[in-house]
Amino acid sequence: MIIGVPTEVKTDEYRVAMLPVGVEELVGRGHRVLIQAGAGLGSGLADHEYLRAGAEMAASGKEVFEQSELIVKVKEPQPEEFALIRSGQLVFTYFHFAASRELTDAMIDSGCTCFAYETLRDKHGRLPLLTPMSEVAGRMSIQEGAKYLERPQMGRGILLGGVPGVAPAHITVLGGGIVGANAARIAAGFQADVAILDVDLDRLRYLDDVMPANVNMLYSDRHTVLEQIQRADLVIGSVLIPGGKAPRLVRAEDLRLMKHGSVIIDVAVDQGGCVETSKPTTHSNPTYVVDEVVHYCVSNMPGAVGRTSTFALCNATLSWVLRLAEIGVDGALAKKGPLRDAINVHRGKVTNAAVAEAFGMPTV
Repeated sequence: MIIGVPTEVKTDEYRVAMLPVGVEELVGRGHRVLIQAGAGLGSGLADHEYLRAGAEMAASGKEVFEQSELIVKVKEPQPEEFALIRSGQLVFTYFHFAASRELTDAMIDSGCTCFAYETLRDKHGRLPLLTPMSEVAGRMSIQEGAKYLERPQMGRGILLGGVPGVAPAHITVLGGGIVGANAARIAAGFQADVAILDVDLDRLRYLDDVMPANVNMLYSDRHTVLEQIQRADLVIGSVLIPGGKAPRLVRAEDLRLMKHGSVIIDVAVDQGGCVETSKPTTHSNPTYVVDEVVHYCVSNMPGAVGRTSTFALCNATLSWVLRLAEIGVDGALAKKGPLRDAINVHRGKVTNAAVAEAFGMPTV
């Protein structure tokens, strides 16, 4: 099979979908790997490293798409890439379809097969390709929150950990999954006062066992959310419905209850956001203010730490790329399993129930 890795074109995206070792593994199994020149530079990976591993170089993304049977990416195809994707081609990347009708329609119209990292489940029911970027985003959310709480960034002028005689910041984490747990752990290290809200009592019990003493677990309901956002200096939105739109836990009118200069980091913006006033932003223009509340809604947060994120992601994706290159789409469809579950769109049809529900489409 010919596997293509184009340069990511999303704004401020510095990750690349394959390491040189991945090229070596694929070529050693008889496949060809076509890498766009410069694709790895944002992650500190030079072209000669890929060439040494056995890759072939392409001068443009167009060339990669034209020649490849399987496209491996990091972020969802951008509008300028839609026309490059053809019928019968396989595309393996983060899609987050439920956040974009335009992307969904484009992939349906293309006739390709879309394998979404974020819906691939392993035999234990875990999301192994979402986990590493959730870990990065969760940890980054506190780093970014600390920055935007500073007064020159329109924040309240709060130091997360306070100082002797001055109370620390209160941080509310909406969702106790991978993002939320990583955010809480880093926030606890800053000595902030942290609350995690979740509807899964078993998850809350587990987190209660492993989290530091300055992290409290609360059952998430409407009253608790409102109580917490009134107290919060920083709110981390980290709820997830795999493949589906994030539930809206904070309504537009709720912002009036929040402190002026408080900060929302909506990590769930990839899936539409869990705050009604969230809209995707970029690393070059990451924030905006609504009702005196700072919103940070960068839709590719891990892209800013490209080297860390690339290695973390590729460590998780390589075995699945190898498997997909070996069995192809027919093999993936032949029996139930992680790769079959990862198919969201196949030859003009939506196959993921959560995506179909988001847009009122039929599913097959």
